[in-house]
Amino acid sequence: MKIVILGAVAAGAKAAAKAKRLLPDAVIDIYTDDTHVSYSACGLPYYIQGNFEDYRTLLVRSPEEFEASGIHVHLKNKAIKIVPETKQVLIQSLEENRAFLVDYDKLVIATGARPIIPSISNVNLRNVFTVRKIEDGISIRECALKSKHATIIGSGYIGLELLEAFTELGLKVTLVEYSPVIAPMFDEDISQIISQQLKSISDGRFEIVTSELVTEFFSNDKGEIIGVKTGTGKEFSTDMAVICTGVLPNVEIAREAGIAIGETGAIKVNKHMQTNIENIYACGDCAEKTLLINNSKVWVPLGSTANKEGRVAAMHLAGFDEDFDGILASAVVRCLSLTMSMTGLTVKKANLAGFNPISAKVTKYDKVGYMPDVNNITLKLVADKTTGLLLGAQAVGSGDADKRINALTAALLGRLTIEQFTKNDLTYAPPFAPTIDPLLNAAQILLKIYEEGL
Repeated sequence: MKIVILGAVAAGAKAAAKAKRLLPDAVIDIYTDDTHVSYSACGLPYYIQGNFEDYRTLLVRSPEEFEASGIHVHLKNKAIKIVPETKQVLIQSLEENRAFLVDYDKLVIATGARPIIPSISNVNLRNVFTVRKIEDGISIRECALKSKHATIIGSGYIGLELLEAFTELGLKVTLVEYSPVIAPMFDEDISQIISQQLKSISDGRFEIVTSELVTEFFSNDKGEIIGVKTGTGKEFSTDMAVICTGVLPNVEIAREAGIAIGETGAIKVNKHMQTNIENIYACGDCAEKTLLINNSKVWVPLGSTANKEGRVAAMHLAGFDEDFDGILASAVVRCLSLTMSMTGLTVKKANLAGFNPISAKVTKYDKVGYMPDVNNITLKLVADKTTGLLLGAQAVGSGDADKRINALTAALLGRLTIEQFTKNDLTYAPPFAPTIDPLLNAAQILLKIYEEGL
């Protein structure tokens, strides 16, 4: 069997490695326009910050290691056309500037996603970056070490992680967000808490600007960015800028081949990661997901999901009946001393999904109050008013917010109601939690709201 894989970061690399273990005699070729394979893109902000000095720490497996296991990696080779009728892919060598056809029995599309570039005048200046590949991280760190001020456009997960990175490096930072609140993936009341807590620890090191659209970059005679202008006329100087306004799935090559694109704009797949065309799979950031809360279609690009999907694609093409049912959109991010985490649906997303959401929010200590490292966390639980079914949770604070969200993911997967969850036997000891965990406290308040509405 000849297996061709397009893309080689999380999903593609995982699919290749798993397929080779299951089918040791298979011929497996990976084609990627990247200069590296099998690396942790999620670790780039921490490399930029200087948590470790060698970027190669992010590399999970080298091309040489793949080759030693019988997997052939072709760097700087871009797939430009899929021909399902003949089971071939047209590849362009970026170094030799030539194109050639490769045959496949099974094809795995793991082409990932690319940064969204907003309409900003002079956006292509030097020292204006996006964060996606190893080279991006190297260039941003080199520039940051020579700079005094950095601008971040967008306050999603990467934007917040870079706010920490640049601040810890000693730069002054201006974060510009188009929405009225930062971290707009959370409900607005949680986003406001995030903003307030970050501003309380700023000490003049960074500025958060909301409800602003960056419209123009200013340059010097070397073509380097030296300033930023917003839609309201606000101007400020900067030495570098990083655009963190989201990503789009790379689906063009699939669409042109007649592969179905889902309602989210990503490649439509079933539970086996199969597309609508026989012998062609898609996985990772280019593929559409199913939200387990209500089986709706979503697109949430995360490295953890990509690894799972790559594994399932490999197992199914090798003849195993393996499923990937979907996701809960669980995520966590750290910015300085603040942890922010979420799973499932927010109130605003629950409304859009047709639920009748109710919510409860509490701010409590994450441990017993007399412990020296005690901190506050704010938890928000969301449920359906009609059925009592838990729909999601959000957490923010300097305490252990993420472990509470992890507990909620199991409840969502088990489709527990509020009442069922209040009976949960969570662990207790003074260094880890109060006698009644904040999560249970929030659930009890939410249960009261639910019962009063019956």
